[in-house]
Amino acid sequence: MNDPISHPDFSRQTFAALSDRGEFQRRHIGTEPGDDLQHMLSTIGVATVDELIDLTIPDTIRHRDPLGLDGPRTESQVTQALHDIAAMNKPRTSLIGQGYTGTITPPVIRRNMIENPAWYTSYTPYQAEISQGRLESLLNFQTLITDLTGLPVANASLLDEATAAAEAMTMARRTSRHSSNIFFVDIDTHRQTLAVLRHRAEPLGIEIRLGPVHDLQADAVFGGLFSFPGSSGAVRDFRPAIHALHEHGALAVLAVDPLASIVLRSAGSMGADIAIGSAQRFGVPMGFGGPHAAFMATTEALARTLPGRLVGVSTDERGRPAMRLALQTREQHIRREKATSNICTAQALLANVSAMYAIWHGPDGLRRIAERVRRLTSLAAAGLGQAGYTLVNHTWFDTITVATPGRAEYILNHGRNLDLDLRLIDADHLSLTFDETSTINVLLRVFQTFECPSPIDVESLEQHILQGDEPDLGIPNELRRTDKILTAEVFHRYQTEHEMLRYLRRLADKDLALDRTMIPLGSCTMKLNATTEMEPITWPEFANVHPYAPDDETAGYRALIDDLCAMLVSVTGYEAVSLQPNAGSQGEFAGLMAIRAYHHSRGDDQRTVCLIPSSAHGTNAASAVMAGMSVTVVACDAAGNVDLSDLQIKIEAAGNSLAAVMVTYPSTHGVFEAEIATLCDLVHQGGGQVYVDGANLNALVGLARPGSFGADVSHLNLHKTFCIPHGGGGPGVGPVAVKSHLAPFLPTHPLQDAPNHCGPVSAAPFGSAGILPISWAYMKLMGEQGLRRASEMAIVNANYIARRIGHAYPVLYSGTNGFIAHECIIDLRDITKSTGVTVDDVAKRLMDFGFHAPTMSFPVAGTLMIEPTESESRREMDRFCAAMLTIRSEIEDVMDGLHSVEDSPLRHAPHTIADLTDDWLRPYPRHQALPHLLAGGTYVTPVNRIDAAYGDRNLMCTCAPLEAYSAG
Repeated sequence: MNDPISHPDFSRQTFAALSDRGEFQRRHIGTEPGDDLQHMLSTIGVATVDELIDLTIPDTIRHRDPLGLDGPRTESQVTQALHDIAAMNKPRTSLIGQGYTGTITPPVIRRNMIENPAWYTSYTPYQAEISQGRLESLLNFQTLITDLTGLPVANASLLDEATAAAEAMTMARRTSRHSSNIFFVDIDTHRQTLAVLRHRAEPLGIEIRLGPVHDLQADAVFGGLFSFPGSSGAVRDFRPAIHALHEHGALAVLAVDPLASIVLRSAGSMGADIAIGSAQRFGVPMGFGGPHAAFMATTEALARTLPGRLVGVSTDERGRPAMRLALQTREQHIRREKATSNICTAQALLANVSAMYAIWHGPDGLRRIAERVRRLTSLAAAGLGQAGYTLVNHTWFDTITVATPGRAEYILNHGRNLDLDLRLIDADHLSLTFDETSTINVLLRVFQTFECPSPIDVESLEQHILQGDEPDLGIPNELRRTDKILTAEVFHRYQTEHEMLRYLRRLADKDLALDRTMIPLGSCTMKLNATTEMEPITWPEFANVHPYAPDDETAGYRALIDDLCAMLVSVTGYEAVSLQPNAGSQGEFAGLMAIRAYHHSRGDDQRTVCLIPSSAHGTNAASAVMAGMSVTVVACDAAGNVDLSDLQIKIEAAGNSLAAVMVTYPSTHGVFEAEIATLCDLVHQGGGQVYVDGANLNALVGLARPGSFGADVSHLNLHKTFCIPHGGGGPGVGPVAVKSHLAPFLPTHPLQDAPNHCGPVSAAPFGSAGILPISWAYMKLMGEQGLRRASEMAIVNANYIARRIGHAYPVLYSGTNGFIAHECIIDLRDITKSTGVTVDDVAKRLMDFGFHAPTMSFPVAGTLMIEPTESESRREMDRFCAAMLTIRSEIEDVMDGLHSVEDSPLRHAPHTIADLTDDWLRPYPRHQALPHLLAGGTYVTPVNRIDAAYGDRNLMCTCAPLEAYSAG
């Protein structure tokens, strides 16, 4: 797509010449050419950036030709271009439903959470002491979901409703007492959910049996999925079916709508073992498909098999309540190929938005919204019935399906002429869904669309709705909710704007995010998320688009997506890209499924062995198992490289069963392996495909292309290399890029039939499309030269830190010439042996200096992995290095016997204000506790070190118990 950038008075060339085309580079990259850069290069031991890159990246994989990208654009140019693109989207009023509805994001939440870098630039809360604000908010989300579902344990979000259903299916398979491999799905299920279920089930040997609930053979299945309400809108009593499943040792999954759950019986009261759904309609715009927070809740008995992240309440060393992530939230890294899920990125930011939406409205406000939606639906049903139409469903909450024999397409098109989108079921049926944004005018246009003959008295109709005095239609009495919900104090306290504003600020102040400090997490690429990149995602033209809207409404999105895919092809050397995966883990799964389908298309069904180096990301092994492969681990040598001799042995042992190898490049050990091209050749000679994990692409863009040095497929983390923020643990986008021979096996549209064993990995055709403008803007702002410079400076910055602190903490791995890639691993194992000081101690002590800790004990236990990215300045890196060197001096104090490790500031870290105000009985001076405050900083952790083991032993995952600790 050509950039829609123009100017009325100047030619494009003249205007470009008068613009500072490299301005944004200077703002994105922390260190520009000058004295700081020369000092850094001198410290590293090279004269120029080019010299360092030449000595670091193997010449055999260097890409030196132009990428063919546009030159850099200024921020104003990119903003105008995005306005022009957004204007190409012309969404009608959507009544499509099918799991996506209009919603109103409260402005106080939009401005102070979605658009607030204190919330969107934070990382996953693995370091709990500096994440208490977002953990409390996620605990609120879990409490919301447990209340709505009537089940006692909920996770802190999943990727979307369809993948949540797939996770529930595999969870049921793991825990069901039934030996069957058949999973029943009621026919009244959203088509996209069914498509994702089928794609996830096939490699695991699970058979999906689709049919009406009355055809359920409970003795023949390990579980069943029912929708309450159904895709048609029908509200049906599934208690007999659930009871039948339980009688035969099978489990029941209920897909529920959160707003419907305000007025319908809870899933728990229906007997469901697992409830899933999407919280999108709780304040999160449709965004052409995402990102949105899915949810899952379950019984106490199944709590420890719950996939994804789970926030629990524990205590700190003072005995105060404190929150942290429970153990299973990283089980895919711990258990690898034995993991029960590959979920890594969740949807934390969107879960927080939905929780705050519920807090803002409270139970009474949510009930008013739910009842108004139901009344509108009831009036539509009554009006269409009076006009002679037959309703397929005689119960409903927000959706009705109408029989229109032979006229469905005509009515659909008539509705579009009236600015309405209905859902086409088939030639004889249409469906329509009302939501929070629906109005009387929308209802009148529905009647016009269906050419109802009777005129409507608008004034009396509006009063009818406001007063709620129509007959109680839609929901059978036995399925109405009667129990109280959202009784915790948090859902009653913050319904004035002052209170909500201050609550959001208090929570944000408890956390460390990129708006406060460098976050030097290795393998996570916590770089600048520029305001210009972020602004467009809340524009209505991007935010309020249904993922299944007709193509004529989404021209802007499709143009942006095509252009973004073309740019990603250019920088990776692949030939095709799918943006559907809405997390890196889903990108891994999609890539491996493409490899699997490719082998099957050639009659090589026996190719099921996936070789994975011991250093790989934990999700790699879990994804391989999900794709129906068995994992064989390949050793790494003493330098951290894949051991090619061991690889050759494993290839020969696999024989014609070899399916693929999964490698991360640069390696997870933080080096550019010199023999990567040889590795690719060896695997290809064995008949396998090469999967390169794109987690570390930030060191490659513009310098080397995986698709050119031998890889067949990669996933790309747009929430790392391409500037989509981490959002406190999600959203993410993990596109999958492939060579041409794998292109036919990329994920298919979730509403279309999937040939060659291919299918969708997400519910929406373009995944989390609502945040794709971020990456598009980043690439346009940087241009080809800027993207290359970003990779170079990421490598410079990492090597600078390695040189600054390498004498104090040995750098575990380096490349052939002694340099590292974009991250370094420092080794604390000898320090731990001689002093007892652990990586935990160093990580927690860094909090006292106002820093987030590096990545702990991954990929090597007892180490810290540091990645500064290109966005950090020399000043910030020096501040971090100074903190690390001060900590080293405190370690020396322990070594010299000045005090024991138990009495040191390292073991007592992090310190709180309460520590300073108590009687001081520690052997180190009070002023040593919080050096960040002495240096003019303002951040202090709100809690002391948290006892995670206590929380795992005493799983407490809702906010209600916290009230017992409240002072008022």
